[in-house]
Amino acid sequence: MPTSRSYGDSCGIARALDVVGERWAVLVVRELLLTPQRFSELRQALPHVSSNLLADRLRELEQRGVIRRRASPAEGPRVYELTEWGRKLEPILLALGDWGIDAPQPPAPAALSATSVLIFLQHAARLDPAAPPTTCRLELDGRVWTVRLAAGRVQVQPGEPTTADASLRAEPKTLSALLGNPATLKAACADGSVAVVGDLSAIGRMLRGVTQPWHSTEHRSH
Repeated sequence: MPTSRSYGDSCGIARALDVVGERWAVLVVRELLLTPQRFSELRQALPHVSSNLLADRLRELEQRGVIRRRASPAEGPRVYELTEWGRKLEPILLALGDWGIDAPQPPAPAALSATSVLIFLQHAARLDPAAPPTTCRLELDGRVWTVRLAAGRVQVQPGEPTTADASLRAEPKTLSALLGNPATLKAACADGSVAVVGDLSAIGRMLRGVTQPWHSTEHRSH
């Protein structure tokens, strides 16, 4: 059931937690940072939450003005998207991810969503501004994303690119491992854990542009 619990504290931090402090609420917001999603897509991205609890969190976030529902661009169930107020949580979540690097990894099996990896890819890239523009097609968990590298930045958008220098298909955890160690790209192609079509060096430029991921298992205590 949706909760109406409150800290009863007028501090802005406490009031913020009244809105997004319930379990799974912040991760729902994370999943909506890049694109609107259906209930089934959120359920797939958050495999450890029950359907009933996810429905409760979505209902609460909608009632509190963080998310809203709208008609899907295609036929089917409505999608959930962030409101303007909800989108203001983005820099807070990014800072929380940076802070969480020092926290220990959860026990296996640990989930890792495509959105989590792509958020890091978009916001942690440190590219050479003089490098030529590059467009990559990524397929993660059956969903296609367009990644553009230009002017020292990375832009991630849902959907097929008009044209692409290269295409990569992988599981989110595999892409995360490649971001942590780009030198293993050729080996990953050889063993079939990733499939690359087109210019392999374009994928390499994308991978080499980032620093250590939030979800790395090779950093500090992780």
